Amino acid sequence: MTLVTEQSPVPQSVVSAEHPKYSIVVPAYNERARIGKTMEQILSHLRQQAWSAEVVIVDDGSRDETFQLATQFAAANAQVRVIQNPGNQGKGYSVRNGILNARGEVILFTDADLSSPIAEATKLFAALDQGADVAIGSRWIDPSLQFHRQPLKRRIMSRTFNFYLRGLLGFSYRDTQCGFKAFSRRAAQMIFPRQRITRWGFDAEILYLAHRFGLKVAEVPVSWGHDERSTIHPWRDGMFMGRDALKVRWNALSGKYKAA
Repeated sequence: MTLVTEQSPVPQSVVSAEHPKYSIVVPAYNERARIGKTMEQILSHLRQQAWSAEVVIVDDGSRDETFQLATQFAAANAQVRVIQNPGNQGKGYSVRNGILNARGEVILFTDADLSSPIAEATKLFAALDQGADVAIGSRWIDPSLQFHRQPLKRRIMSRTFNFYLRGLLGFSYRDTQCGFKAFSRRAAQMIFPRQRITRWGFDAEILYLAHRFGLKVAEVPVSWGHDERSTIHPWRDGMFMGRDALKVRWNALSGKYKAA
């Protein structure tokens, strides 16, 4: 999978530092309605924490004004960079593209709707500081932290898919699909060059790779709220994710994960 990094025409004087401690990767597809609020919240939190950090927005071939709005933030904020995929490639591709182009020693990706508030990143970073290689946000370790629960049919799909993954890939994680995960740079460099799945099923693949390479994964309870504007279709996309999980098992058996 060839990655394209068409960066916005931002003057070099406003591009973020070459070696920030943290990189926040935000995959975005047709996020005109949310990207402005999301970026304001992220940048506000970075200022409050006084972190050495960059924000990498990955536009996945949006058909609306997402890319234009993102580049406006990059022009006004030295911490922001924008990458554009070659057309719509999928969330997995976007996360991989952003992480492989991130400069931080710790790299986090978060959904563009901030279903987990950016302040929850501190919990994942703490887990990495305590020795984990990968820290994944979990909605199900402590469901009381959910401030807006999913509709019943989505909860059924989520739990069914989780049990399916446990059996197929040998997982013990209670939540593989939460779009809030952090990696040490070493772990990211081991996992993402080997990633093959480009759409919704990629979470299972990157966790399988972490498990395969003996990386320590910490599952961390985080606050989370369902957004009614979610573009995931419970049954259709659930079938696609199930198919992708089978691809992960086949890739493993056929030796495709041995070399980047």
